[in-house]
Amino acid sequence: MAAGHSVDPARWQEAFEVLIGRIAGRFVRVEPRRRVRQLVLGLLSDLPRKNCWTIAEWAGEATPDGMQHLLGRAKWDADQVRDEVCDYVVEHLHDDQAVLVVDETGDVKKGTRTVGVQRQYTGTAGRIENSQVAVYLVYVGRRGYAAVDRELYVPRSWSSEPERCRAAGLAQETAFATKPELAARMIGRFLDAGHRAPWVAGDEVYGGNPKLRAALEERGCGYVLAVARTHEVPTHAGKFRADALAKKLPKRAWQKLSAGAGAKGHRFYDWAVIDLAYPRPGSHQLLIRRNRGTGELTFYRCYSPRPVPLTELVRVAGSRWRVEEFFQSGKGLAGLDEHQVRRFASWSRWVTLAMLAHAFLAVVRADEHARHPGPADLIPLTCNEIQRLFTTLVVQPLHDAAHRLGWSDWRRRHQARAKASHYRRQAANRA
Repeated sequence: MAAGHSVDPARWQEAFEVLIGRIAGRFVRVEPRRRVRQLVLGLLSDLPRKNCWTIAEWAGEATPDGMQHLLGRAKWDADQVRDEVCDYVVEHLHDDQAVLVVDETGDVKKGTRTVGVQRQYTGTAGRIENSQVAVYLVYVGRRGYAAVDRELYVPRSWSSEPERCRAAGLAQETAFATKPELAARMIGRFLDAGHRAPWVAGDEVYGGNPKLRAALEERGCGYVLAVARTHEVPTHAGKFRADALAKKLPKRAWQKLSAGAGAKGHRFYDWAVIDLAYPRPGSHQLLIRRNRGTGELTFYRCYSPRPVPLTELVRVAGSRWRVEEFFQSGKGLAGLDEHQVRRFASWSRWVTLAMLAHAFLAVVRADEHARHPGPADLIPLTCNEIQRLFTTLVVQPLHDAAHRLGWSDWRRRHQARAKASHYRRQAANRA
C-alpha cells in the first residue's frame, strides 16, 4: 500500500473471504463452492458485460459450462444464501431506526421463454416493453443500504398456464401474486427471522393497497407509503380526496424540511401533515410534500404505533430514494440485471449472488466511513470507487498501486470540489 493512503486492500480481501466463507456451508460439493467465489468476483469486476460466458472467460475457465452448471443444475438453495445475505446486511449495517424500502424494477428481455417475461410497464425503460419484473426489499440505515430479499413477479399470463410455468422451472401450482402481496411476503420473512425495522416505505403501488397497510399495522410496523392524489382518506369531517385536503390547509401548516442529502445538497420541500380519523389503534396521518419550485404535491399514508414528529415521517419518506440508488448501483456495479438465464432457479441464483456482491461493497463502504472519515478535500469512498480499487488492487493485483490510489484521490477530490460548489450555490439561492 502506498504511503499516505488510508485504503487497505488486504483488509478488503479478508472481508471478502470471510463473506464467501459465510455462505460456503450452503454448497455441499467443493467445485460449486470454489466456482461461486469466482462468479461473485466476476460480478465485482470491471467487465463491461457480466454473464456466464464473460465471467467464465475472465476467471480463466475454458468454457462457460461450469458457471452455467452452478446457476442451473448444481445442488444449492438460493433462498438459504438469500437468508445469509440478509443476516450479513443487518449485522453490518444495523440501525435501530432502519427503513425497509420496497420497490420493483424491470429488466428488458427478448423472446417469450424467459421466466415471468411479458409486455408490461417497466420504469427502467419508462414505457411498456417485453420485460421481466422483480420486487426487492432494501434495508436502509444510517450506515448504508443493501437489498435483503427479492421476489419475481409472475404475471397472470404465466400463472394461468401450468405447463409454461413447469417449463421455466416454476411449480405448476404457481399462483398469481400482486406486487404488494410479494412485498408483504418479504417483509414477513424479514420480521419472522427475528430482524427488526420499525418503518416501511414504498411508492403508490404499495401505498394504495389496503391489505398491505393492514398487514403492516397488525405487525406493529410503521409505514410511510405514497398514495395517489385521488386517494380518499377518513377525517373527522368525513372522507376526502388527498388533493382536496391539501387545498384546505392554511399557509402556517407547511414546514420547510429536508428529505435528506442528495448528490447536490439537501432536498428541501414544504411538508404538512393531517391527522386521520381511523378506528384502528395507532397514529394514522396523511403526509403531504410540496415541491418548492413547481408546487407539485406528493401524498403519503402514514402509520405508527405511537405518535412521532413530522421530522421522523419526512426522514422515512426521504429514505425511499435509496432503493433507486440500489437499483442503479446493483445493476451498474454487480450485474443485477445482466443475467442471460431463462429458468426460475437460475434467475433466483444470479440475483441472489448479485445482491451478495452489492452488499459486500455497501458493508466495506460503511466500515471505511467509520474507520476513516477522510480529509475535507476528499469525499468519502463510494461503492463505485471501492469496486474500482477492489478490482485493480485485489481481484487483479497490479504493481502500480500508488498510481491507482493517486487516481482515486484525484477523482474524490474533484467530486468533493463539485459537491462543495453545489452546496454554496444552494445556500446562495436560499439566501
